[in-house]
Amino acid sequence: MRSAARFTVFTAAAAVAALTAVTGCAQKSDAGDGAIKVAASDTACDVSKKETPAGKVQFEVENKGSKVTELYVYFPDGRIVTEKENIGPGTKASITAEIKPGEYEVACKPGMKGDGIRQKLKVTGEGGEKRSPELDAAVAEYRKYVQAQADETLPKTQVFVDAVKAGDVEAAKKAYAPSRIGWERTEPVAESFGDIDPKTDTRQDGLEAGQAWTGWHRLEKALWADNKIGDEEKKLADQLITDLTDWQKRVGTAEITPTSMANGAKELLDEVATGKVTGEEEAYSHTDLVDFKANVEGAQKAYELLKPSAAKNDPALTKQLDTQFVALNALLDKYRADKNGYEFTSYDKVGAPERKELSDGVNALAEPLSKLAAAVTK
Repeated sequence: MRSAARFTVFTAAAAVAALTAVTGCAQKSDAGDGAIKVAASDTACDVSKKETPAGKVQFEVENKGSKVTELYVYFPDGRIVTEKENIGPGTKASITAEIKPGEYEVACKPGMKGDGIRQKLKVTGEGGEKRSPELDAAVAEYRKYVQAQADETLPKTQVFVDAVKAGDVEAAKKAYAPSRIGWERTEPVAESFGDIDPKTDTRQDGLEAGQAWTGWHRLEKALWADNKIGDEEKKLADQLITDLTDWQKRVGTAEITPTSMANGAKELLDEVATGKVTGEEEAYSHTDLVDFKANVEGAQKAYELLKPSAAKNDPALTKQLDTQFVALNALLDKYRADKNGYEFTSYDKVGAPERKELSDGVNALAEPLSKLAAAVTK
């Protein structure tokens, strides 16, 4: 979900970093711990290092600007290596990623819009982080999982699209939420390609200047707010299938590491906190709890695959995560019409006290989940 008011999701303006930057001023780095300090503001994105060894790389961001910002690290082809969104003014955030040798760009996005303010980053060495066979197996299984979710999304979306093209509003409404489940479970991987998410999952409030509004949420508005399907919507339905087919074909090429799995699990919880719990994500259909459940399922899948390694390094953390996943799923089940299905209470029927309870449950899980990446890379 791309939105100006979103996530989950962290970056920032910042302070003191050393750099030889675009300004041409060379300053002494205080990143003695090896982390790359990112000083983000409304007009700058200064990094303390322009070169770093391959492997586990930590970014520490401080936002001293007046706008919420984001931090992205990009491959040369525009794919996202890692990201941290919704970093509020005056706040700090950190993220760890496994990065291979090569040329990259670090971008701060004040206002969470546009291409951002960018700096070059060179990653040197012969190879990346060496992993245990256990972690390699976790990555392989997660790769199968994300591919399966993409494969399963296409036929479900085709049902939705067929209903739209037939002009059957009620059938399209019924098929809408199920068509999004696989996407919501694996959204951080889908977003890593950079160009697919804006076409398929952007809300109206997240549009960039000059961007055409396409995808699920444009059709959602037509179905629930306008209660009609015209020729434009039928064309948009075909375009949604085209864009999701592109995702399905490319998802196998996604860069997946243990840290990206762990960070992605946290991003999914941030998605819930800033979009689903607030009711902003599905503003017309009010099917937020379906997305909510799918986000939690995707985060839990990544966690379960990483758990054997994390438990060796931080058993107290995995115990806490087990408890909080159970608690949050139990909260969601209160709004579930059937035990194993995806019929949930319309979110506009969920009152403020209940939303607060759900929000508290998300926060209770998100805090320990933010430590998962560190636990699997110790």
